[in-house]
Amino acid sequence: MQEAAAAAMPLVEMVGLEKRFGGVRALNGATLTIYEGETLALVGDNGAGKSTLVKALSGVQPPDGGEIRLKGQPVTIPSTRDAGALGIEVVYQDLALANSLDVPGNVFLGDELTRTRWGWFSVPDDRRMLQETEATLERLRIRIPDPRRPVGTLSGGQRQAVAIGRAIRKPDITLLVLDEPTAALGVEEVKKVLGLIGTLKSQGQSMLVISHDLEHVFQISDRIAVMRSGRVQGVVTTKDVTKTDVVRLIVGDIGTGVAA
Repeated sequence: MQEAAAAAMPLVEMVGLEKRFGGVRALNGATLTIYEGETLALVGDNGAGKSTLVKALSGVQPPDGGEIRLKGQPVTIPSTRDAGALGIEVVYQDLALANSLDVPGNVFLGDELTRTRWGWFSVPDDRRMLQETEATLERLRIRIPDPRRPVGTLSGGQRQAVAIGRAIRKPDITLLVLDEPTAALGVEEVKKVLGLIGTLKSQGQSMLVISHDLEHVFQISDRIAVMRSGRVQGVVTTKDVTKTDVVRLIVGDIGTGVAA
């Protein structure tokens, strides 16, 4: 994506991020740029620093050093609420869904719409939440026949769609971060989730996708960033490299000829 990156504006820039846990240096000067409208995949072995980088970006574990910029402006993200206010939304691998609630209940979890009765008493506006949920699912091109069903009874792909729907429902979303979106899903469910990501990609949604599955990464990404030892060791344009090139970056084989 060298040409596209040159034309696109940097959306998020993480520069020299540091994070320590006791004697462990989880982030060691990690630097990464995400451009507007791109799908950037983040890969690396367990312990490479991927999760810590995402937690720094999303306010779960603010970095000890370095700088985060949003559209060129330095920002501090001390909490997940602050990340949400900046339009940064994360869908984690466990999805964080309330299985006993229905689809609208999960899409609006913690941000329920209400209507006023008798001039002072507020009650949930179930009809409006259902309508907006259906509009969000339509945008994702996902059909759930009965949105009033508890999400615990839905398929893995449908549950992923609900979690993503909750993240993108707000009109001011800037960056969608997906943490292992295809993990623990069957073949057919994986196809649906990859299709869901493709739909968002076609709509110009900026995304950072963390994944261990290079087959999926090559299907959905514009660029691939490789982390190792708390640093971003290389960023490559997906169409210009092979899976072997990326694996060599992951394991630290410097003889690939792939530029960082």
